[in-house]
Amino acid sequence: MSIETWQLDTTHSTIGFTVRHMVVAKVHGRFSRYEGRLFVNGDLTRAQAEVKIDAASIDTQVEARDNHLRSPDFFDVKAFPRLIFRSRRVVAAGPERYRVVGDLTVRDITREVVLEAEFLGRVTDPFGAERLAFSARTSIDRKDFGLTWNKALETGGVLVGERIDIELDVQAVKAVAEKAA
Repeated sequence: MSIETWQLDTTHSTIGFTVRHMVVAKVHGRFSRYEGRLFVNGDLTRAQAEVKIDAASIDTQVEARDNHLRSPDFFDVKAFPRLIFRSRRVVAAGPERYRVVGDLTVRDITREVVLEAEFLGRVTDPFGAERLAFSARTSIDRKDFGLTWNKALETGGVLVGERIDIELDVQAVKAVAEKAA
């Protein structure tokens, strides 16, 4: 079976995250610019994925907070403009469920992460394009990636939680083969 190449459809996908704020609340955010490809060779356990995220595209709907997140205190987007995920293996975890094991690189620090993924299906859209859809979740400790800035609160705890919950809802469109001239 030949390898199929799929491009992430960024207009129908979301790369989001949640982090605790001041111990009791949660802040939600997303990245608005990214690109990615999936390589599928029949069985999804043999699939590979690569996603490159523009770190400066972080959006929590608060401009001052987003600018702080872009600064050297956090992502340092001038020195480290991209976050990168590359899968290493996919393991079946039940009907339409998979564990996608891969390397996440943030600030030039690479750590293994495991995405708990669900295959949502394969369809042909009204315009004839083939699509795949997935959702996936994982949690990371931001300190593992050099994101250590924080402030202690007078009432106890810290301003920014250490655990980041990441949630992906993605569609990918099958790349159309180039026709020979």
